[in-house]
Amino acid sequence: MNYPFWDVGIGYGWLMAVVAVLHVFVSHFAIGGGLYLVVTEHLARRTNDGLRLEFLQRLSKFFVLVTLVFGGLSGVGIWFVIGLLNPAATEVLIHNFVWGWATEWTFFVVEITSALLYYYGWKRISARSHLILGWIYFVAAWLSLFIINGIVTFMLTPGSWLQTGNFWDGFFNPTFWPSLAFRTGVCIMLAGLYALLVASRFPKSDSLTRLVRYNAGWGLAGLILMVPTFYWYWKSIPGAITVSALERMPTPIQAVTASYWYAGGVAVLLILFGFLLAKRYTTVIALVTMLFGLLWFGEYEWFRESIRKPFVITDFMYGNGVEVAYARVYQEEGYLNQMVYRTGDKGADLFRRLCRSCHTLSGYKPLKPVFDGTDEPFIADMVKGTQLMRGHMPPFLGKPWEADTLAAYLAARTDRRPVSQVFGLSGVELGKTVFDQRCAPCHWAGGVSDKTESLAGLSDQEYDDILTNAAELGDGMPAFTASEEERAALIAYFKTLQKGAAHVTP
Repeated sequence: MNYPFWDVGIGYGWLMAVVAVLHVFVSHFAIGGGLYLVVTEHLARRTNDGLRLEFLQRLSKFFVLVTLVFGGLSGVGIWFVIGLLNPAATEVLIHNFVWGWATEWTFFVVEITSALLYYYGWKRISARSHLILGWIYFVAAWLSLFIINGIVTFMLTPGSWLQTGNFWDGFFNPTFWPSLAFRTGVCIMLAGLYALLVASRFPKSDSLTRLVRYNAGWGLAGLILMVPTFYWYWKSIPGAITVSALERMPTPIQAVTASYWYAGGVAVLLILFGFLLAKRYTTVIALVTMLFGLLWFGEYEWFRESIRKPFVITDFMYGNGVEVAYARVYQEEGYLNQMVYRTGDKGADLFRRLCRSCHTLSGYKPLKPVFDGTDEPFIADMVKGTQLMRGHMPPFLGKPWEADTLAAYLAARTDRRPVSQVFGLSGVELGKTVFDQRCAPCHWAGGVSDKTESLAGLSDQEYDDILTNAAELGDGMPAFTASEEERAALIAYFKTLQKGAAHVTP
């Protein structure tokens, strides 16, 4: 809380997703593509394959434009976004890995220089020197991945760094090696996909058909390497994290499941059009395959980012920048006293510091529709029990009056009409919406705290008693403060529940 807040009015999650996913999609190609270029050049020169050498020259131009221009700009964009998203976590990464970053930048300079020399060296320098440049580029690029991988994996599994604070303990953390092996597979797969895209622009011939199969082989080889290494990666994540995700956090599990499907789609396209129907491989198919690859990468990164919630650095810092070690300070002195930069609007300051890194009021992960039609006491209870919601929310560690202040700020920006008027609902439909607002954040259907079985088949009086005594049913349970109309509607919804039946909660 030592930085001024710059509210750009857009969900930081979207910024991160767009900038970061596109960047890593290109940066991994920058590594695998370098290996592809130099290995394939070796083969082409050994067999004096003119078509393949011509193809490599064209690919290297595409390679330089995509990796150095777009990759360089989007890399700067990531620093911009993470500075907005979580300056405190960015500070931790810089302070702990400053020499790692410096080393990575050194490798990056070598990458840029050797890539440019490699591209302009076609037909200007000897074949041997050209190949040496290619190997220099690839080694520097892979070592750059080696460094970044240590820092990225540290955020999910800091390991013994939490006790020692030692650079090497954080760098060679429990998921370092499996992640490095997995991402190397990603690099190889993407090299094949990008090469297929460039090859699809060449005139059809038997030589091109062989080249398409060769490129598809790179894509499949990367996919095959990714299967066991991802399993290794998953098993290297502490069980407490994976079990919590499986029981309480649908987002990372849905994301990783979707990634399996997209990876399967890439495999099918490569086998079908890269091998069996290689003569029919077109630019459209290449773009579709690339799209599947991009979607796969997006889902994987979504999984990786969301599985460590509620932390941004596991067991060290929550996603909103609150350090775990300062929990008692926040509880005893409050959040506002720890904010160096304040606007004078306490509710706004609390919202921006504690919620804004993940939520907006009306845009990305909006809070306004969550609380439309509810009341301020209910919102305050929800703020005080955030850690109970689906397992990915940081706890509210401030003073109780700060929770009330934040609730008042949120309540003032929601629709204060009754839920029935806000959403135009009545009866069971109204009750379902009331349930989604007031119960489902913790007791969503199919979740670890699903109460469907215990609620099904009770009498009206029993339902009424449950709602009347809601605040006494467990730690963090909010009192039921809705209107009599909404109470009746919720009871009507409860009466539709059946033991063993599937109920859906968004």
